[in-house]
Amino acid sequence: MQRVQIGHRLYACLQDGTKFGESNSGYIDHGGGLVVDTFYDLPRTRAMMTSFTEVAPSAAAPRRLINTHHNGDHCWGNQVLAEVGTEIIGHELCARYFLKEASPELFVSLQEAESLPPHLAGLAASLRGFDFRDITLTPPTTLLHDDVVLDLDGTIVEFRYLGPAHTAGDTVVWLPAEGVLFTGDLLFNECTPIGWEGTFAGWITALNTMISWEPEVVVPGHGPVCGAEALTGMRDYLAYVRDEATAHHAAGRSVVDAAKRIDLGPFSHWAEPERLASQLHRAYRELDGVAWDTKVDTMAVFADMAAIHRASNP
Repeated sequence: MQRVQIGHRLYACLQDGTKFGESNSGYIDHGGGLVVDTFYDLPRTRAMMTSFTEVAPSAAAPRRLINTHHNGDHCWGNQVLAEVGTEIIGHELCARYFLKEASPELFVSLQEAESLPPHLAGLAASLRGFDFRDITLTPPTTLLHDDVVLDLDGTIVEFRYLGPAHTAGDTVVWLPAEGVLFTGDLLFNECTPIGWEGTFAGWITALNTMISWEPEVVVPGHGPVCGAEALTGMRDYLAYVRDEATAHHAAGRSVVDAAKRIDLGPFSHWAEPERLASQLHRAYRELDGVAWDTKVDTMAVFADMAAIHRASNP
């Protein structure tokens, strides 16, 4: 993991890659300290906080934590901060969905399983770098219902709700005077996005909103720190996949067949290209008139991701 200074007393903590669960966090060393997201497990979250404490003593017991959304790789480490009295903040929809995902106990059982079907074997392999033991799921207790502006000793920090897009409760952290933006998973940089909820229209609108702010430094949910050009690239990817999916859906092709036929062109160098299945499933659901908040068959998505990976790596 790498700590990067991105402004005056502003930091990002980046994990080592762009694989499943390797998310980013941030620290704003003003107003008693504000953490932006935790990590997938307790050891990584503790290491992250130790790293922040090296440059910001307030990180030993930060006043606030904001969860950008409810996916476990951004919030399953919350208890580490709750134990030192940190206020945990999130949108009401982040809190509502918090306990509806797969549990840490399920992931431990996948890690320890000796025989799994191919799609679950791939998922289990990606999870083995994490330690899901002893996690107590700790959702936000201070709930946002709208945008909120904080004055942290003269540093203005805005919590802006932009969901449903990637998930129901997507909230970004924007420091307008510094030009620094923490996007959560509304942005995946240099890696293919994955997401279960929201809509293409909502996600694209969220990206256009962030682009209009003209941020100078962007901390994505996954991938390296970047500029506003990454937001544009993500928007263009989603629009392209939506258009391609519409054509293949009309032709009656399966998600896997469609994925084999789609030329990713300028996006082909992004890591984890098999995650295209996630967006195709989303597009097909929309085209079939399925409500965005209908529970997703995540195992079907992972099965198609595994099939696409095998087809691309015979």
